[in-house]
Amino acid sequence: MMKKPGRFLLPLGLWALFEAIAAALWLSSGRIFYLFNFSYIGACLALGVFLYGKNVPYARNAVQFAVGLYMLGYLGVLSGENMQIEGFWYSLFSGVFEAAAIHYAVAKIAGPLLFGRGWCGYACWTAMALDLLPFPAPRGERKKIGFLRYFVFAASLLFVGGLFLLRIPGREAILFRSFLIGNALYYGAGILLAFALGDNRAFCKYLCPITVFLKPASYFSLLRIKNDAEKCVSCGKCRRICPMDVDMTDNSRKRINGTECILCLKCVGACPTKALHL
Repeated sequence: MMKKPGRFLLPLGLWALFEAIAAALWLSSGRIFYLFNFSYIGACLALGVFLYGKNVPYARNAVQFAVGLYMLGYLGVLSGENMQIEGFWYSLFSGVFEAAAIHYAVAKIAGPLLFGRGWCGYACWTAMALDLLPFPAPRGERKKIGFLRYFVFAASLLFVGGLFLLRIPGREAILFRSFLIGNALYYGAGILLAFALGDNRAFCKYLCPITVFLKPASYFSLLRIKNDAEKCVSCGKCRRICPMDVDMTDNSRKRINGTECILCLKCVGACPTKALHL
């Protein structure tokens, strides 16, 4: 799956990174919640990556649910935090760098510079459900409708901006309801697109507004799947199994759909000559 040193170094590195973030936010803010929050997420990701490297079945899915349900259920529903992109805009307009703003700064803006779109593969609460649908490998060619994500992105910004510009009362209650409704719409759209296009990750490719942040930073990602050209036999198995249509045989940063890689490592597992690795 991954080179032997990476089986330990990558999980330990992830754990250490999130522990450092947890400690820094706790000490700077005085809120012990951040110590728990990022320690929990980091531990789940590190354990999941380690188990996946040991070929434990459904390790990645388990991490998705461990992190996704925590953020959706505990932070979102029980704690009343809008962890969707609307929560990020709300924090910015409110001038409060907490909760959703910190989450986006760490996981969606700075994080991709290190681990690309690993968040989409291991922690997204929308993808955790979509990955259970019956189309793990896309059927048919990729559609040229990715521009739709920018309309969703703009709509979220206009919605939250309008709440402030029009001085709408009860904004926090509105934002909480928008979190519940937004998630229901995301799941609905994701399931409909998956069955219509034969692709579990169609929502991620065409509608998800978070990718507007993720894609540019992912281009410079430190952690990437690489291909050993001497071992590669050009069988095409990696391209056929990739849920995001990435051409992993090309090591350049300009490879086809290179900013879409979610580090699911399915291509690595499918490679018959073990040419692919982290």
